[in-house]
Amino acid sequence: MKQLDINLMHPSEQINVIIGRIYRSGMTTTSGGNISIKDANGDIWITPSGVDKGSLTVKDIILIKKDGSIVGPHKPSSEYPFHKAIYKARPELTAIIHAHPPGLVAFSIARKVPDTNIVPQARDICGEIGFAPYGCPGSEDLGEKIATEFKNKRYKAVIMENHGVVLGGTNMMDVYQRFETLEFCCRTIVNAGRIGNVNVLTDEQIAQYIHHFPKNIAHYMDVEYPSDERALRSDMVKIIRRACDQGLMISTYGTVSVRWHYNDFLITPRDVARWDIQPNDIVQIKNGMAEAGKVPSRSVALHHRIYQLNPHINSIITTQPVNLMAHAVSRKAFDVRTIPESWIFLQDVPSVPFGLIYNEIDKIATMFNHHRAILIENDCVFVTGDKLLNTFDYLEVAEFSANSLVMASSIGPLQPMGDKEIDELRIAFNVK
Repeated sequence: MKQLDINLMHPSEQINVIIGRIYRSGMTTTSGGNISIKDANGDIWITPSGVDKGSLTVKDIILIKKDGSIVGPHKPSSEYPFHKAIYKARPELTAIIHAHPPGLVAFSIARKVPDTNIVPQARDICGEIGFAPYGCPGSEDLGEKIATEFKNKRYKAVIMENHGVVLGGTNMMDVYQRFETLEFCCRTIVNAGRIGNVNVLTDEQIAQYIHHFPKNIAHYMDVEYPSDERALRSDMVKIIRRACDQGLMISTYGTVSVRWHYNDFLITPRDVARWDIQPNDIVQIKNGMAEAGKVPSRSVALHHRIYQLNPHINSIITTQPVNLMAHAVSRKAFDVRTIPESWIFLQDVPSVPFGLIYNEIDKIATMFNHHRAILIENDCVFVTGDKLLNTFDYLEVAEFSANSLVMASSIGPLQPMGDKEIDELRIAFNVK
């Protein structure tokens, strides 16, 4: 995936950016977790021991030279031994993340490996996952046990028994995206299990997803960026970053599009990390063709058809928030009739089987004549609106509501409103 000038950033800068992102996303604690990068000289840059993860600066990052000498104002992470052991076992890896995110820790406590086939893109991003037996934190024993798992070159992620997870990558963004996607899978599986059964995709269904990537998209060369279109690009980037900050989108998945002129629109590109997307990454779609030199999102054809068949829709967000995806993976109905405000904003939200968005584009696009949001089993949620900010608001409402339903499931049976109450809402809020 395209990265935030990763090759132009100093290792200490990369570490500082990513550890801050992990901390703010609630995937590690003030004292927990550590990150390292092995540079071209064989030196290792690593987070310090005992320093607040919420206020780290570039100057806090520690350098351990190839000869073992240490440069920096703090002690290196106490988990340095297993970082060193992994780099020795797998010389092609140049970045490592170790953290204690709740979902992955849950699997480490249960001593299980998550099945990433819950959504089509996760298996390719995460790869096969190893499991290392328990070792005392900071010990050479733990380093040896983890390194033993990493000697299996199929693994770039290893769950640590009763501890957390450690992941390696060819660069810092590679490992971060694997980490973020794997934690998303774990949280989704946990929440899906609270409301129903966890359903996974078959190899054939995942192959179908890959097969339906847009190919041979026509491009046009005469690209202009009028001022109003440039403003829309900036608005899209702000919404995408807000979605990432709020856990409504992760770096490896999420599509935003906005109608620009008649049925022409702007859409996010494929294979650009969502956290780091820039206005010039956004792709113009004109007369069904993409601007030269850019590859639009895999769902571009469906977005195009939705705009063609629904003049009232001016923006679309396609994403995978954890609680909505818990409903999509469990294939449990997302019942917004449980909360008045949710029903007013969203009305009823239907679910459709996996694969329909690839095979029956017109059928799905037509559904948005009557529905503001649609859940795709084991895939995503589509949310639409007349303005981008409104669409984002509907997405927030949907995910908050889904979260409430997941939590309510552990209290007792859901008690939705009846037809009388829904009719009352229709009249009071002029809902058709």
